[in-house]
Amino acid sequence: MLALANPFGGADYGLAEWFHERLTPTFVSVLHAFTEFGSGELIGPALFALVLFFVWKRSWQSLVTLIVVVPGGLLLNEWLKLVVHRQRPFVEGPYVDWSGYSFASGHTIAATLLYGQLLLFLLPLLKTRHWRVVCICSAASLVFVVGFSRIALGAHFLTDVLAAMFFGILWLMLWTVLGKSILRRPALAAVPVSDRANRAVDPVADALPRKG
Repeated sequence: MLALANPFGGADYGLAEWFHERLTPTFVSVLHAFTEFGSGELIGPALFALVLFFVWKRSWQSLVTLIVVVPGGLLLNEWLKLVVHRQRPFVEGPYVDWSGYSFASGHTIAATLLYGQLLLFLLPLLKTRHWRVVCICSAASLVFVVGFSRIALGAHFLTDVLAAMFFGILWLMLWTVLGKSILRRPALAAVPVSDRANRAVDPVADALPRKG
């Protein structure tokens, strides 16, 4: 367990208090609708559906990527919560019923990982700049509204949400860079040594159409 001083504690508590004083039943209902985009009730079924899809398509690399990025990243975040051991802004009140630790926001990192990885799956398939911009803005908006709802509901501090976004993006970047080389090794090992040598000597031959 780490006892870390929060250098942004004043801003964190000030923002949390500001929202807490302005919560109304209607506002809370809207915020709960926003926060559902990062909840286990949505993330779980979405993951299950994607796993079935990749198994059906026999897209094993995409399946491994999905499992490592989303459940793997969420497990690391739970470990981080136990290490940092930060209490939530509010644990009692008319609109508050939270348990567990605060740093970093689980809902926010779940949204960052799932929608970020979906974006990385989709971008290579999109041919026009218009649809790429639409998908990027949609993914960013979903992450933003989840993070905002967690702050406004008093479930997390601002730094909890920003840290979750940062760690989620970092985890996505690490796997994007390292995952390709890791996943390519088994495929390369299955290729005969002679074929590997031929590919290394004449890479253009692979790009030419084969007879038969």
